[in-house]
Amino acid sequence: MSSNPVAETVASLMPRARTELAELVAFKSVADFDQFPRSESEGAARWVADALRAEGFEDVALLDTPDGTQSVYGYLPGPEGARTVLLYAHYDVQPPLDESGWTTPPFELTERDGRWYGRGAADCKGGVIMHLLALRALKANGGVPVHVKVIAEGSEEQGTGGLERYAEQHPELLTADTIVIGDAGNYRVGLPTVTTSLRGMTLVRVRVDTLEGNLHSGQFGGAAPDALSALIRVLDSLRGEDGSTTVDGLTPASGWDGLQYDEEQFRQDAKVLDGVELIGSGTIADRIWARPAVTVLGIDCPPVVGATPSVQASARALVSLRVPPGVDSVEATKLLQAHLEAHTPWGARVSTEQTGQGQAFSADTTSPAYAAMAEAMAVAYPGQEMQYAGQGGSIPLCSTLAGLYPEAEILLIGLSEPEAQIHAVNESVSPQELERLSVTEALFLRNYARDQPAA
Repeated sequence: MSSNPVAETVASLMPRARTELAELVAFKSVADFDQFPRSESEGAARWVADALRAEGFEDVALLDTPDGTQSVYGYLPGPEGARTVLLYAHYDVQPPLDESGWTTPPFELTERDGRWYGRGAADCKGGVIMHLLALRALKANGGVPVHVKVIAEGSEEQGTGGLERYAEQHPELLTADTIVIGDAGNYRVGLPTVTTSLRGMTLVRVRVDTLEGNLHSGQFGGAAPDALSALIRVLDSLRGEDGSTTVDGLTPASGWDGLQYDEEQFRQDAKVLDGVELIGSGTIADRIWARPAVTVLGIDCPPVVGATPSVQASARALVSLRVPPGVDSVEATKLLQAHLEAHTPWGARVSTEQTGQGQAFSADTTSPAYAAMAEAMAVAYPGQEMQYAGQGGSIPLCSTLAGLYPEAEILLIGLSEPEAQIHAVNESVSPQELERLSVTEALFLRNYARDQPAA
């Protein structure tokens, strides 16, 4: 990439990028204010807003969204008559989980073995930096040839839908000819990839009650119905013998026809222990990109340390269901709730509550923007062709934007390749990927302006 002026500029900006990413990672911007102070998220939002203002963005605003969080918006005008591109990332992050499992502090960006470690380094504070790098490189090499809107979401990881609802209430705000979602990732390091489909998701809390209060297990156990055992029974009903998801009425979609995921490589990427089998059936790509997947995210019950000999009167769990394109998340939520209620044993009282939801997304890969992206990736990744892959995760905003702006082209790129270990302990980003994808985005914007002049 060294002979390309844009690439040379991005390379020269990487030390600054590391400093800025360290500043952004330092904010504990988990949008669950029962766990982390709201001030941490607000501080991260102000950091993004200040960065946009410093780059000449106009109309920079902290948007108060209906879920009680803030998204950051800014507009950078381009040449008269130019197309408009919306760049998306999110500054909120997942909780660090068990901090003792981190080799280095989760909110302190640390370089180790050629990677930068820290919560949000890849997902998705690195995406914010990627957008800034791309725009700076263009400004240093002839200017930004399109109008640019940036939106940095504040609650993507919580799935609470604040930005989706805000966009629906203010549809003119995010209108664009093309939307680049910087929250996906290459199939693996060094292999340029656009994500063409995302599974949708729903989150449901289920609670089981059987007794007015806990009872002595010696005096009452054996006849008194145990709420925790009832909950375990109902959760177990969500999987077949081979581990496949079995929600009553939810039929698996067709398989995945694109890029395939080698099973041994998947075992390595997922760090599956020796001798432990994978679950489900079909190809790996079928299972993680094209079929429903249920996961029990948490259970409220007594911890082992300090547990008393009691029959439990109440227990609850948080259940996630990922659904592929072609399956309506609203309908999937109803099916999941009905399944949980139908499979609760012993006449136990059961209640369910939906806490988050997002629709699946499937891109039109025949649109002209994909050709502009493929050309950009071929330059940023010499000798490599752009690949098409799915992603098992969800970005609920994608389907909202596709519905609001059906003529807009939507592309998904980003820094969350398998080695990044997003959502897990020791999340990291490859600085080489940050550099190459920043070059990619800058060249894409230039190609897009060249190939798609305004009507």
